[in-house]
Amino acid sequence: MARKRPGDNAAGDRPDDDEVYDAAAEDGDGDAEDSEPVRGGGTAVRERRPAEKKDVRRTGLVGVIGRFFREIIGELRKVIWPTRNELLTYTAVVIVFVTIITTIVALLDYGFAKLILFSFGN
Repeated sequence: MARKRPGDNAAGDRPDDDEVYDAAAEDGDGDAEDSEPVRGGGTAVRERRPAEKKDVRRTGLVGVIGRFFREIIGELRKVIWPTRNELLTYTAVVIVFVTIITTIVALLDYGFAKLILFSFGN
């Protein structure tokens, strides 16, 4: 009985067997010398994506603040922003919910205040 490898689907095909990464096409300079071939799975030789090149940045307070803002921008690019219709719908739901809860709390406050005043004879 054949063992399944991680990443195999029900048919036994690996999802990346038809995809070959072309490092030269990504960076645009035509050479793929900073990537190394990876073997496994099929008969084709795949290339590993090159490790991200880290720029030498300033250290100290200026470097920390710069990295902080670069990370913020990177995270904000990952956000899936709502459409205008979704935003209006979510805003309406929040306003209605807050209004209902505020009304319930106000009625309970009024009722307990009357109960306390009645119990102390005022």
